[in-house]
Amino acid sequence: MANILISPGKYVQGAGEMGNLGKYAEKYGKKALVIITASGYKRCGAVVEEGFKDSSAQIVFDYFNGECSKTEISRLTAVVEKENCDMVIGIGGGKILDTAKAVAYYKSVPVLVCPTIASTDAPCSALSVIYTDDGVFEEYLFLPANPNMVLMDTEIIAKSPVRLTVSGMGDALATYFEARACQRSGAVTCAGGKVTSAAMALAKLCFDTLMDEGVKARLALEAGACTPAVEKIIEANTLLSGIGFESGGLAGAHAIHNGFTVMEECHHMYHGEKVAFGTITQLVLENIPAEELEDIIDWCIELGLPVTLKELGVEEATDEKLMAVAEAACADSDTLHNMPFEVTPQTVCAAIRAADAYGRYFLGE
Repeated sequence: MANILISPGKYVQGAGEMGNLGKYAEKYGKKALVIITASGYKRCGAVVEEGFKDSSAQIVFDYFNGECSKTEISRLTAVVEKENCDMVIGIGGGKILDTAKAVAYYKSVPVLVCPTIASTDAPCSALSVIYTDDGVFEEYLFLPANPNMVLMDTEIIAKSPVRLTVSGMGDALATYFEARACQRSGAVTCAGGKVTSAAMALAKLCFDTLMDEGVKARLALEAGACTPAVEKIIEANTLLSGIGFESGGLAGAHAIHNGFTVMEECHHMYHGEKVAFGTITQLVLENIPAEELEDIIDWCIELGLPVTLKELGVEEATDEKLMAVAEAACADSDTLHNMPFEVTPQTVCAAIRAADAYGRYFLGE
């Protein structure tokens, strides 16, 4: 089987770059449907419009209805046809970006995504997560290509809630460890092949950047400052983790995250917060040296990422509850089986218990 790496066609990151969107967009088409929320338009609509004044491309705005559902995708696909648009631009959070990618796919036109937060590594991916109109997960839509362009305006992202960027660091924390597991097991990645050396290098750079810059970035964001550390973390959360997870592969951390979705107590937690605890659990399964585990847990504590079940919202961690999580994580269709050794619901349940105990120990509880 081939080694495969996939990535967005172009990645742009910098303060004030949303104002240059028109200049970039005119290289992809003549008229764009811009999918955005009403509140998102209030925050940056005027900046986008101003940037398109000197562009040869035109724009049509349409407000997102809130869910990346088949109904919404069909509605917006009709808008593209009615307005004769030859490209799609998504501005906002993950569901808007996934919707923009899906609409562009069905119309066979270019798509540009402009995240206004750095909470996940999804913007760079060739994937849309489809929900029902009521917000219940329905299916994954695997796309034939990554976005034509990803634009990150760090000035806008730095003004988003700090917890979102910290959650993005929790999501990115898993990247290197899951890619390493896939490399060791020879697993097939989300890109459809084996792990490349390039993907491993980017995944490792992602991890090193998180360790070196993560706490500095959080403190800077809390002070309302967009510093070089913040810039590096935005890139790690989005580009490095994006290519790293897709071309490096998923393994234990995300499968354990998926397991925790069966617990209603955890539904208020962000994706990356649950992935961070899933990463610690994967490292327990791997039985990494105590010093390395301590470093990861201490880093999570400094950032405010959850390291115990209680911090995830689980007040009563019964054997029945944790086994339900472990069994869901071990589903045949999930990625826990990409680990380089056999895993069972029993071993996963034990690792969750141990991860919680280590977290409580380092918190001094």
